[in-house]
Amino acid sequence: MNDPNVLQDTLKAGHSTFEEFRELKVHAEIDKSPPADLLALNRRIRACRLCEEAGYIAEARPVVADGGRWRGMVLIGQAPGIVEHESHRPFGGRAGRELFRWMAGIGIQEDEFRRRVYMAAMTRCFPGKNPSGSGDRKPSRAEINLCRPWLESMLELLEPSVLLLVGQLAIERYLPRRRLEDLIGNRYLEGNLELIPLPHPSGASRWLNAPANRGRLQQGLEHVREAWTGLYV
Repeated sequence: MNDPNVLQDTLKAGHSTFEEFRELKVHAEIDKSPPADLLALNRRIRACRLCEEAGYIAEARPVVADGGRWRGMVLIGQAPGIVEHESHRPFGGRAGRELFRWMAGIGIQEDEFRRRVYMAAMTRCFPGKNPSGSGDRKPSRAEINLCRPWLESMLELLEPSVLLLVGQLAIERYLPRRRLEDLIGNRYLEGNLELIPLPHPSGASRWLNAPANRGRLQQGLEHVREAWTGLYV
């Protein structure tokens, strides 16, 4: 951990190392089933039609995860794609296949990941295709603001120890105004919450075409593996 910004964030939280920070976790609580309050919240999210009623999207079909554990790991992505829109399963399409290929490379299988990690997003509905014809449309700030209470309510209920920030929108929410090149491969502490930024696994992203960026991804995935081991092994 050589990045001075990372070290400063760590010391600010009062922990000399991430290993010391993780020793403070309450391991006995992590493998609990999703709390009943979370299941109730999921039902409310599935019933949400705010963005459709506001005219931002053609059809509201919120995609909600089934997994998740108290004080465990939460993933925050950008928005569902068309495959997720139809299947109601987070990361069920091409980006999901790539994401779980990354996870398999560090010894985490998809079924175990889905069971233990609550997979959220900045917005829960498919925003539609990009008018330019290239990929999906990026959700607007207004859509993100409408969906933010669902994200915040979930975080309050689960009190996660680790957030995986997947893609620029999620990263910008917690680590604003910094380049991906300066963020990916590092980990940060915000209070008692560990943040691990990762690039989006979408095939539309060219960021990983650069060998140096693929190296940053591998370092980021090593942080995921270490966090997973500290939480679940």
